Amino acid sequence: MKNMMKDALILFAITLVSGMLLGAVYQITKEPIEKQQALALENACKEVFAQAASFSEQKLPDEEKTSQLLTDNGLNGNTVESYQAAYDADGAVIGYVLTVASHEGYGGDIRFTIGINSDGAVNGISLLEIGETPGLGMQAEEVLVPQYAQKNAYPLVVTKTGAQADTEIQAISGATITSDALTNGVNAGILYFQQMLTDELN
Repeated sequence: MKNMMKDALILFAITLVSGMLLGAVYQITKEPIEKQQALALENACKEVFAQAASFSEQKLPDEEKTSQLLTDNGLNGNTVESYQAAYDADGAVIGYVLTVASHEGYGGDIRFTIGINSDGAVNGISLLEIGETPGLGMQAEEVLVPQYAQKNAYPLVVTKTGAQADTEIQAISGATITSDALTNGVNAGILYFQQMLTDELN
């Protein structure tokens, strides 16, 4: 009985110390991690909206309304996580940078920023997180990303036979799931801009 109590106390002490150490490590690393994430987002914003002088995070509109909007348009596999207003040197809003997550990727979520000008044209996108198949879906940076730049059409559709129209995106060979996932995410961003943000520009 005494041995059991002793073992229990030792186990409790180990658990307590481990918990305290983990808590301390979390507190120490939390701020640097948050700073690194903020820097990555800032760089991504600049990458997709180079002509902007500054950015400011905005409060997301009604999340339930957004969810319903995406569901009604067959884009419920995507989430608009946040968005930033892009300003020119005079402080006027010239567009937005949205952070979007597509939950339809072959290897998990694909997160990216998308810059959209006030006229609705896509400046481009910047991948933040992707874990697709090496040699296939991981070609998204080289094959898909450049195709979205300067698109001013909705909805964009994936094709395997060569993009002929402004609405078409050429799929990555052998990685249609990745191509569809990223394109649906871009469509979600464009739709969100059209339906939720254009009034703010007027």
